[in-house]
Amino acid sequence: MITIWGRANSVNVQKVLWCCDELVLPYERIDAGLQFGRNNEPDYLAMNPTGKIPTLVDDGFVLWESNSILRYLVLQYGESSLLYPSEPKLRSSIDRWLDWSLTTLQPAERPVFWALVRTPAAERDASKLATDFSAVTLLWRLLDNHLQGRFFLEGEKFTLADIVIGAYAKRWFGLDGVERPPLPNLERWYSRLATRPGFKKYIDFPLT
Repeated sequence: MITIWGRANSVNVQKVLWCCDELVLPYERIDAGLQFGRNNEPDYLAMNPTGKIPTLVDDGFVLWESNSILRYLVLQYGESSLLYPSEPKLRSSIDRWLDWSLTTLQPAERPVFWALVRTPAAERDASKLATDFSAVTLLWRLLDNHLQGRFFLEGEKFTLADIVIGAYAKRWFGLDGVERPPLPNLERWYSRLATRPGFKKYIDFPLT
């Protein structure tokens, strides 16, 4: 049995759970992080010295970093899964989005998410929020342009790229108190993701 350590409202945990659903892969999840604690305790740090979530344990094998966990799951259990095709150009294109999500998208969207979801309205810095929101809007506009003429992020097939970016897209479309510009390609793509059972089960909840 695979064990996944991490709270269910963490975007990095959510994409791992969604991947497990796509692979029809059983697992046990243990709450950790924020109000649940445990991630700074010695037993957790012995598994994951970063103290972050998620951490995966699979028959004694321990792995952290969510996108690395996704790659491991499909390579270990995917059985030629379409989620992560082996053709070099397609796999590299998928990897590009997984890397981009961590180097570019997450750092830009995180301050907006924290300001609007986890900071009381009276404590928000309106000027900074406006600047941060403009910056992340540019990134979603880039995605909208990329999705022109595409069914999914990399062609006609659903892949890990859609899981990873789709989990963050919930944070974009789930925000209250902001005026989002029309991004029709992004909206159509997101509506396709929203029909998948794994999205409904692990992603499609109010932001907390």
